[in-house]
Amino acid sequence: MFCTRARKSSDKAGHARHTAHLLIGLCASAGTMHFVRPEPFDSIIPPEIPGELRAWTYGSGVAELVTAGLLACPATRRLGGRAAAALFVAVFPGNLEMARQWRDREPKWQVLSLGRLPLQAVLVHQARDVAQNC
Repeated sequence: MFCTRARKSSDKAGHARHTAHLLIGLCASAGTMHFVRPEPFDSIIPPEIPGELRAWTYGSGVAELVTAGLLACPATRRLGGRAAAALFVAVFPGNLEMARQWRDREPKWQVLSLGRLPLQAVLVHQARDVAQNC
């Protein structure tokens, strides 16, 4: 990833496949948690977003699970990469809301909530890599 030389296309494809597997785990586990323990997800939906919180939580959980499924199948992996990039952008307002809500918590929780913000950019980049190179 930080190599100064351009990767050969086969190296890029191998890296993208490895990244896809990591994103599958992330999306599948996060999507599952939206149904197993939805309350934390309900709590970070920005108040400006209209509608029922639980509907948004379940909807984003479905989106995470569908994205994991698209990434898992080689025939749909490129589409899954595009879906993952869009998903990571779409949930960013929730991460901002979490950081806003946690601004008065202990420093370790503030660091955690703020650390998620740049992580989203990394995830979007990795998802785009999967879309372009798988």
